[in-house]
Parts: sequence; structure tokens; C-alpha cells
Amino acid sequence: MEVKIGLQNTPRELVLESDQSPAAIEAAVTAAISRQDGVLTLVDEKGRRLIVAVEKLAYVEIAEAAPLRVGFGR
Repeated sequence: MEVKIGLQNTPRELVLESDQSPAAIEAAVTAAISRQDGVLTLVDEKGRRLIVAVEKLAYVEIAEAAPLRVGFGR
């Protein structure tokens, strides 16, 4: 899964590839948002942890990772 996290007052978004299911990522985001002083913690496919304060979240986009294309095909 590809996860894009937008942060308030930041022009770039955080992007990570995760082995977690979309439902697991959504549950983690929902649980973090429900706690007023919470943090969102996600783990990428290499085992690195990403920790973001919920008060700084603008959006979270969850999508299937796009397959890599090789050559001139469309």
C-alpha cells in the first residue's frame, strides 16, 4: 500500500510504502484522530516507523502501489 500524508503548513507530503492492509491503516488513522493529543504511528515495508502528531494532519490518502512500468508502453 502507498500511503500519502499531508501536513498542515507544509508544501510536501510524506509518502511511504506499507505492508499493512488498507483496513489496518484506516483503523490506525481513525484511532489516532479519536484521541485529542494522539499521534499517528505507521510502519513502512522496511520496518521504519513514521510518527506524526494528529494536530498536524491535513489528510491521509491510502492507495494501491502503482506497478513500475518499463519501456515505452502506456
